[in-house]
Amino acid sequence: MKRAVFIVLGICLVLPSFSQDVPSAAWQIKTALMAVPQDYKEGAKVYGYDTSGNFVTLREGNNDYIAIASDPKKETFSTAAYHKDLDGFMARGRQLKQEGKAFQEIFDIREQEVKSGKLKMPDKTTLCVFTGEVNAKTNAIENGYVRYVFYVPFATGESTGLPTTPTPPGHAWLMNPGTHRAHIMITPPKSEKLK
Repeated sequence: MKRAVFIVLGICLVLPSFSQDVPSAAWQIKTALMAVPQDYKEGAKVYGYDTSGNFVTLREGNNDYIAIASDPKKETFSTAAYHKDLDGFMARGRQLKQEGKAFQEIFDIREQEVKSGKLKMPDKTTLCVFTGEVNAKTNAIENGYVRYVFYVPFATGESTGLPTTPTPPGHAWLMNPGTHRAHIMITPPKSEKLK
């Protein structure tokens, strides 16, 4: 009996400490929207985390964009936003990751599923990734920086005229050419950080 009481007390002590590490829904929404292009911020859907750390919808949307809050379990701050047509692809990746699959396994499974038609991949769509540093005193995001990804499934260097190896900041290049995950990377120079 005493052992059961100690186990329950131990669980009660652990759970609140985790919930304190998850920022408020309002803060998650505000910072997730930093990844969304200005024209779409107001009506974007936002995914984030509840007080137990579960991935949930924090705000329903009414336009073409979806934003994802920074994962509170990760040390670095990073949010993302993408066109709603990419949501099935992203959700499948999250599901496979939750199943314990590694990056290459996820890549290979989605490649096969896109080719077979089981998983819908839009012929072109956008992803924006926003990173920064959280000020420990104010919780403001400092040194904000955004990079852009344009998915063009199965595109190649030949079909786009783009290089397929990393280029200097500000120049476009095609990553994962010839695959379902082919995408144009645009990484602005770090000197052009957002205010």
